[in-house]
Amino acid sequence: MIIKILKGFILGLLANLAGTYIYIYLMTDSHFIEAVEAGYKQGFLGGLIGLGAVFNLLLFFFFLTTKLGKFQKKPQFYEARGVLLATVLAALAVLYFEF
Repeated sequence: MIIKILKGFILGLLANLAGTYIYIYLMTDSHFIEAVEAGYKQGFLGGLIGLGAVFNLLLFFFFLTTKLGKFQKKPQFYEARGVLLATVLAALAVLYFEF
């Protein structure tokens, strides 16, 4: 049970990182590290983290879905809990960097 929650938590963190990276890649001209440093200095790093957390929503509903097209799968409730914990951590990071 703990391993499944940890798996969801790590996947949630990776999804958040991937969402942040994709947003920076598509919307800015700078590299990832430069954009994160600029976000920290100028005070919009919390916004970048918040925008990256949108991928957690997709991952959360993927774990709760029982049917994917023709395929049936069991809902993975513990992994979804881990993703929810990663989203709460992202929300706390947004609060920290914004205020």
